[in-house]
Amino acid sequence: MPPTNKDNQTHVDKLVASARADYDTRQKGYRQRALKMFPWICGRCMREFTRENLSELTVHHRDHNHDNNPQDGSNWELLCLYCHDNEHQRLVEHATSNTKDRATTTHNPFADLKDQLNQKKNN
Repeated sequence: MPPTNKDNQTHVDKLVASARADYDTRQKGYRQRALKMFPWICGRCMREFTRENLSELTVHHRDHNHDNNPQDGSNWELLCLYCHDNEHQRLVEHATSNTKDRATTTHNPFADLKDQLNQKKNN
């Protein structure tokens, strides 16, 4: 008997739950290690953090590979939420700024200006 949609959905739900649990474990692991290793200061704006606002301090992977978590923390830096968002936005902008693929402007509004001025003078 082939599996039903309900069986498939149950299997998918289990996979998603497992992936989320693995992600949470991985997040807690390297975040806790990074917070123990580094001072609670944003590596970009130098904002200092305390226990009250520590949730605003994030771990940034320098090579953008979240699975690269060396024991010495060499791939991490602590960044505040704003600097972390800015860092990822810079990466997105850099990736999408391929100037070779950009369309160039083909219309020149002043192309016939000299001719038009000469015509006006002659009339």
